Amino acid sequence: MTGKPAAPTRTLWINGHLRRGEEATLSLFDRGARDGEGLFETLRLYRGHPFAWDRHMERLVLSAAVLGFPVPASPVVLRKAVDELLAAEGLSDAVARITVTRGIPGRAVGRATLTGAWVEMEPLAGRLWRGTGGGGASVIVSKRPFEPGPLGGHKTTSRLAYHLAREEARMARADETLLVSPAGEVLEGTVSNVCAVVAGEVRTPPLASGVLPGITRGLVLGLCAAAGIPAIERRLTLADLEAADEVFLTNAVQEIVPVAMLRGRTIAGRAVAETLRSAYRAEVARECGGAVRG
Repeated sequence: MTGKPAAPTRTLWINGHLRRGEEATLSLFDRGARDGEGLFETLRLYRGHPFAWDRHMERLVLSAAVLGFPVPASPVVLRKAVDELLAAEGLSDAVARITVTRGIPGRAVGRATLTGAWVEMEPLAGRLWRGTGGGGASVIVSKRPFEPGPLGGHKTTSRLAYHLAREEARMARADETLLVSPAGEVLEGTVSNVCAVVAGEVRTPPLASGVLPGITRGLVLGLCAAAGIPAIERRLTLADLEAADEVFLTNAVQEIVPVAMLRGRTIAGRAVAETLRSAYRAEVARECGGAVRG
């Protein structure tokens, strides 16, 4: 006889309290649980320090304001929650996800509340792609045309299209899936932004195409400017990627990852991605303290 699947035993911070395993619950009346009306941020912690914390919180607060969410828990409260979870789980290098929802219907919009706010945390090792530490990512292209729509620029919990594309990568034993519009425009990965290097110039799809304004993407554009590497926002096609000298992905957990294999084609270039990754890790060391491993 097959028994009931065991609930995860991790500790979560929910609405100001630590809850473990089956005690970690959210009301089914919450609009985040019922309808996917939530926003989230995923951060990487280095030796217990969340990198680019202010940037992530600014994006969360801005999206909440634009989409008419109740005022989310303050960054100070959420930062304390991260510290409490680190201690409860005994973690140092980890990945934290912070989620806020529109709460329970009937509550006054704009009212400060912790309803529908939770933080969860996992060890870093379980979240890294094979290609992140293996010299380059294996990437496929989704079979389903993708259109981000008006909410594509916000990191919402309504992610079925992204998750279905992620399943395509898992089935193909790839690290990531690229999402392409019906017109053939390369947009982004399911959890990453994409960049191509052509004649020494870094090119990435413009935010006007509806892609997420990734935190690491923004940092990379700044690092390019500091290093004197030309970088522009430009619409890309699969043909552009296949003709590029390098292709790399950016993501807060994976950092900057060269693409080694795209649709079965080997991409050998690494130089620009490795230069930017070194600069990125220098920023991590400056903000979080100490050299970055891995």
